[in-house]
Amino acid sequence: MAAQGADERQSRGGWRFLLRALSHRNYRLFFLGQSVSLIGTWLTRVATSWLVYRLTGSAMLLGIIGFCGQIPTFLLGPFAGVLVDRWNRHRLLVVTQVLSMLQSFALAVLALMGIITVWEIAWLMVLQGLINAFDIPARQSFVVEMVEDRADLPNAIALNSSMFNGARLLGPSVAGALIAAAGEGGCFLIDGFSYVAVILSLLAMRITLRPRERKSQHVLTELKEGFDYAFRFPPIRAILGLLALVSLMGMPFTVLMPVMASEVLHGGPNTLGFLMAASGLGAFCGAGFLASRRTVRGFGVVIISTATLFGVGLVAFALSRHVALSLLTMVVVGFGMIVTMAASNTVLQTIVEERMRGRLMSFYSMAFMGTAPFGSLLAGLLATRIGAPTTIAIGGGACLLGAAWMRLRLPALREAVRPIYVRLGILPEVASGMQSASNQTGPAES
Repeated sequence: MAAQGADERQSRGGWRFLLRALSHRNYRLFFLGQSVSLIGTWLTRVATSWLVYRLTGSAMLLGIIGFCGQIPTFLLGPFAGVLVDRWNRHRLLVVTQVLSMLQSFALAVLALMGIITVWEIAWLMVLQGLINAFDIPARQSFVVEMVEDRADLPNAIALNSSMFNGARLLGPSVAGALIAAAGEGGCFLIDGFSYVAVILSLLAMRITLRPRERKSQHVLTELKEGFDYAFRFPPIRAILGLLALVSLMGMPFTVLMPVMASEVLHGGPNTLGFLMAASGLGAFCGAGFLASRRTVRGFGVVIISTATLFGVGLVAFALSRHVALSLLTMVVVGFGMIVTMAASNTVLQTIVEERMRGRLMSFYSMAFMGTAPFGSLLAGLLATRIGAPTTIAIGGGACLLGAAWMRLRLPALREAVRPIYVRLGILPEVASGMQSASNQTGPAES
């Protein structure tokens, strides 16, 4: 049973349990390569936002650039998911990483030559968004192929979050100093070279091809099948709905960070880097919290609690006018944000049918990143009219309302997901028929 296997591994204790997904060779290669590449990615994220704000001084254009980088995921995500279920995910990831490397080099050349404009940044962000529309569902779905033991899947997803946010902790703090010393172009150049690590790690993997159904259906037919599967099952629908709300209203705080660092906290690129790093520290701690958990049970409560924490942190950040307090609130925001996202990912990856995995991960990408462009535009418009702090506070309040709605739905969602957990052995006492009144623990926690 999956849960029993997890219990045995945890009994060994210590770091071996926390890092158990790294015992799988392919995942270990991926983890090491991505750890290097993601530091470069965060260098580019901070440098891009600072470059746009330096060139324009406009909160509205920060929102537009965010929109350009994320709207392709919303428009193409569902179709990309169908193709990810058809194609070889390993080869697709090699292609997306090479294209991302070339995009970063293009940014670097234009910036270092001093001829870059905000519209060139916008078009290059659109290109990266097109790449991400395929890369994100492929990468999320590929985790299952790298981790042979399904019981280690939650730990692998948590380690992915640790990797992402460890880079988020280091990258922005380095970016602030690097921007001041070498300009934004230096950050873009380093990012381009960082992709070499993940490309080499992918090429070094030993992949066992899994047989897939030969698809004779039209792409639109498979797309409809995926929509029906995801949105007719209440637990999946509820998780995706909460993620979409958090992404639409809460996540746009990132595009307004240069405004908060410069105009509200009266700082420069170093202040921006420290704020981003503080958020990364909270997210890194959140990922460690998830990695320490031995089962997916109870993740429904975790998702609701951390979405609430995320909303509270955003409101507190909006009210702060002191750098030290803002850094503290960013730790809370980062923790709440990443645990909500990663726990949701874990539940979805656990309950999904394998044939639907690519499509469901594309819907996850749409909810996580696809709604963000509209949030970026909305945040830019609101910040121009009512200011960045008020805009961020409104987003935090919306997250609190979404968490409250999910809390009301939780009992029904637990009952809906219970048969799946029984079938997977996550509820071994039920699966083995041990349903006596003395051992009853109530509905399974989703």
